Amino acid sequence: MQILLEDLPLRRFHLRVAFSGTGGQFSDGFVLGIIGIAVSMAAGPLHLNALWMGLLGAASLAGLFFGSMFAGPIADRYGRRTIFAFDMLLFAVISAAQYFVNSPTQLLVLRVLLGLILGADYVVSKSLVTEFSPRRYRGRLLSVLAAAWAAGYVGAYLVGFAIHDIGPDAWRLMLAASGVPALLILPFRIGVPESPMWLMKRGRGDEALSIMRRKFGPEVILSAPAAGPQQRRGTWPELLSPRWRKNTLVGCVFYTCQVIPYFALGTFSPKVLQALQVKDNFVGGLVYNVLLFAGAIVGLLIIDRLSRRAFLIGTFYLAALGLAVLAYAGFGPIGTMIAFGLFACILSAAANLEFVYPPELFPTHLRASGVGLAVASSRFGSAISTFLLPLAVQHVGIHTALGVCVGVLVFGGVFCHALAPETGSENLSDMKSVQSGERESEAEGEHGATLAPSSHGNRNADI
Repeated sequence: MQILLEDLPLRRFHLRVAFSGTGGQFSDGFVLGIIGIAVSMAAGPLHLNALWMGLLGAASLAGLFFGSMFAGPIADRYGRRTIFAFDMLLFAVISAAQYFVNSPTQLLVLRVLLGLILGADYVVSKSLVTEFSPRRYRGRLLSVLAAAWAAGYVGAYLVGFAIHDIGPDAWRLMLAASGVPALLILPFRIGVPESPMWLMKRGRGDEALSIMRRKFGPEVILSAPAAGPQQRRGTWPELLSPRWRKNTLVGCVFYTCQVIPYFALGTFSPKVLQALQVKDNFVGGLVYNVLLFAGAIVGLLIIDRLSRRAFLIGTFYLAALGLAVLAYAGFGPIGTMIAFGLFACILSAAANLEFVYPPELFPTHLRASGVGLAVASSRFGSAISTFLLPLAVQHVGIHTALGVCVGVLVFGGVFCHALAPETGSENLSDMKSVQSGERESEAEGEHGATLAPSSHGNRNADI
């Protein structure tokens, strides 16, 4: 009995691919989470003013912008596996180099390089896990990446909280420690093969079949047209074409509006809590980060139980309401810490969609490029907001700064309410343009070859 790749039951290999994808996400969370604490401690030794603190906080986000934007088309043209297999080794080397910096300029350069690598990893990890995941479990498997990101973010805060008193060089250890999880995940990544769906789109059907048979057995098949070489390359112009323009815009706007408050507040949570009159900044930040991780787990559990659209819109409005209450209700220190943590919980649950929704918005030949553009857009917004937040708190006050974040969340909710499509797994196979669909039908008629029985039609050709 034959079974389609996307209809497989969950197997150990699926879990391995998802686990392998967590390395970059955990490292990204750690890198972004540790910088706020480390920079606060390095302000004296490196002579950092508010401008430098903002630049260093935003540096890896700026690197993520360029890394994800340019890695997307490369991954769509040359494949996902090579970057996926070896980028964590380079990441670990650059992480270790942070220990030896003696000027803010040196640290800035290294933070940008780390962001470049992580931007590329975002693109290939999301694409590869999406293309190996069975449709029934896709949301949960991709949410594992979101949970890993949150674990890295929380882990960074716990590491910072644990070692911030060990000596004047504690901040150096914090920064260098981000390379450890990258090295640990490297052996698991090397054995992950190329995506069969990408191989099929590039006309390399024999390689795709070989991988599927080796990993899943001879009964597993993949429905796809034989005329692989006729498939178009993933390009930004096509992402902005009439067929994909709305999906591209939704991916960029929703992602950006989610991460602006997430990174701006999370990166400088000790300073935000201090401005809200919470005296024990580290304990307050710990509450924030623990509830942030709890939110990621909640999101993982419910991601496949709600429609993508309802989850997306509802969490925007809930997060906006929670942040507005935090900014203007005037709680005491304990109430402020709890409210801040609950806001983090809601936004962290919503962040699962950042790993699930963008890959579902695009077909195989555009997936890495589409995800890369969405990630780049989000990191541009978050880099600007992370740079501006300490300056805004200093010049206009914490309540005005939080009010701007509330406005961003409300805008995201309204925008998605108006334009965001539903992308449940049952719809992914229909994601093709009319012209592309016609060419594929003609190719099947001319060449008469596909990797699935005719009873399945071309149902999964463009997943």
